[in-house]
Amino acid sequence: MDFKTVVPGASGLSGIAADAVLVVLCNKPSKATLMAALGEAPHAALAGAEKLGDFSHKPAQALVMHHVAGVKSPRLAFVACPDASAKSWRRAVLAGVAAIKQGGAKSLAVTFVADGDASSLGAAHAQMLVCAVDEALYVFRATKPSAPAASSLRQVLLVCDKANAATQGAGLRTGQALAAGTAMARECANRPGNHCTPAYLASQARSLSRPWGVKVQVLERKDCEKLGMNSFLAVAQGSDEAPKFIVMQWLGGGRKDAPVVLVGKGITFDTGGISLKPAGEMDEMKYDMGGAASVLGTMRAVAEMKAKVNLIGIIPSCENMPSGRAVKPGDVVTSMSGQTIEILNTDAEGRLILCDALTYAERFKPAAVVDIATLTGACVIALGHHRSGLFSADDNLAAELLDAGEQAADPAWRMPLDAEYDDALKSNYADMGNVGGRAGGAITAAMFLKRFTGKYPWAHLDIAGTAWKSGAAKGATGRPVGLLTGFVTGRAKA
Repeated sequence: MDFKTVVPGASGLSGIAADAVLVVLCNKPSKATLMAALGEAPHAALAGAEKLGDFSHKPAQALVMHHVAGVKSPRLAFVACPDASAKSWRRAVLAGVAAIKQGGAKSLAVTFVADGDASSLGAAHAQMLVCAVDEALYVFRATKPSAPAASSLRQVLLVCDKANAATQGAGLRTGQALAAGTAMARECANRPGNHCTPAYLASQARSLSRPWGVKVQVLERKDCEKLGMNSFLAVAQGSDEAPKFIVMQWLGGGRKDAPVVLVGKGITFDTGGISLKPAGEMDEMKYDMGGAASVLGTMRAVAEMKAKVNLIGIIPSCENMPSGRAVKPGDVVTSMSGQTIEILNTDAEGRLILCDALTYAERFKPAAVVDIATLTGACVIALGHHRSGLFSADDNLAAELLDAGEQAADPAWRMPLDAEYDDALKSNYADMGNVGGRAGGAITAAMFLKRFTGKYPWAHLDIAGTAWKSGAAKGATGRPVGLLTGFVTGRAKA
């Protein structure tokens, strides 16, 4: 897809040469603003649609018209946007492109109409434009030959004034890198478990090496045994798929700059192990590597941006399967940190692979470590599907991540880590159990991870509610690549 800025001539909207024009209407602009931006005939067409009840400015409502007088483009579309925020803009563009994409348009011009100070677009809007278009046009094809044909759309033009063209052009370039990273995460997570194995995730990591300069190392089972990763290997032992411990490095900063480390849960299929899950919707457990997918996507985006920051991506990856070799409830293992764990529930496996990865991260002397995991159903009950759960004892780190999420329209919500929650992890047979009671399950999972993070600033993102959608729109979202990329690049040197 080709993204460009375009500065309209004296004829304004009527002279834009594109197969379709999408006008984003912010907060129902005044008649005078609409007349000035659209011209008399297009404004009359819009007013007529409003009078007929075909367009009521409901957020993300789209309307497509053809051969409107006074407009060079054969297609003129309007979409309602409740405010000028980048989040609302993204949602509006997504709806507008969805309304246009099935037609024969090969080029699309997008413009924005609002009253007063809200009438201009920034770099964040340009970035969100690219991400919205990429999401609207995405179709999974890897295992579905009968998937719908690709959209005809090949070029998107962002209409802007001359003063903002450079800023918005930079936003488009950032958006393209972010969209590519999000697409990588989405595509990995959507693949079924018999395709997306630990070995596949390792191959995806290696694919970042040659074009983007990411250094990649894949530790095999024997390597992990030598390091004492017994908690990680306990989860892996029930599967015929070999575990992979993937380490990626983007070294764009100075030699002495402490890196940011991202740790992504890479369970490529989660049956629950001996603590077997119910059959209903178990197919969605292919998404249990959503944290790993987001780390891959973030590495891709940061490397494509050539960000001046040092970034380490760690992915412990395996399957969680029941077999004669599988770990059993009540088994005790010794983690890489030396702490022992009583595995009370084998379906609480994500924290078992993450804890060894968090210990491994110490060797990089990180400035901060963020782990990302589809960790608990309890987080979905607490927050639903709109915000990821954020846990951190470091106020500054938490604030950075929250702000990055808001800026990227990929929001999180901070959850508590009070010391009292830790009591639920007590065990008579080990240093800790891997689960507490049902109450506060997302918090006790975070408290478990916290026990392995005493040597660096740390945060945990529980993305169980945001990494994928269920139902008719079933599919991976690519989240939280936007949040993570914004957070990492926010630490880059200018």
